[in-house]
Amino acid sequence: MRSSPAGPFAFGRASSGGWGAARALALLALLAASAPSRVPAAASDPLRAPARTLDVPYEPTAPEVVDAMLRLAGVSPGDVVYDLGCGDGRIVIAAAKLGARAVGVDLDPERVREARANARAAGVESRVEIREGDLFEADLRPASVVMLYLWPEVNLRLRPKLLAELRPGTRVVSHAHDMGDWEPRRTAVVGGARILLWTIPGRKAR
Repeated sequence: MRSSPAGPFAFGRASSGGWGAARALALLALLAASAPSRVPAAASDPLRAPARTLDVPYEPTAPEVVDAMLRLAGVSPGDVVYDLGCGDGRIVIAAAKLGARAVGVDLDPERVREARANARAAGVESRVEIREGDLFEADLRPASVVMLYLWPEVNLRLRPKLLAELRPGTRVVSHAHDMGDWEPRRTAVVGGARILLWTIPGRKAR
């Protein structure tokens, strides 16, 4: 998040005797005390915060990193690739060009429109579905590959969902960020970017 250099308030030079500064500080304290909080209380703990408060800014993945993520996952025509936080759709489009079916999920309507338009322009619209919605509410059960470029705390919150919904053997690839104490099966570095691969383990018999 970028902050304004001057902030929302600007004060002139204090009058003689410091009364101008004192009044300004008193006014600022009053405004701060009376202003409603813009962040839910639960957001102080990112592992408990509602998904929609975790506003991951859009940052596109470089094309060479996209290709490396797909290679690391071994994406092939039989795969169903999910990209959580798909942005402009570049990962799902690249997966579709390899013959896979691909699903992108993004909360930003503008990114969703852009991704759909890009899929049409690339000629892979029939193999790509872009869904507008919260990634924590997406049904991941059909996926054989899940792609992530999120914040570390969002990755951590995703772990129970991935284990609960994904089938054993499903590959999970993250650009830049790990999954806490999960040990990656493989890693790669491309253009200075770190990529990590995990495989969902088999479920223990009860």
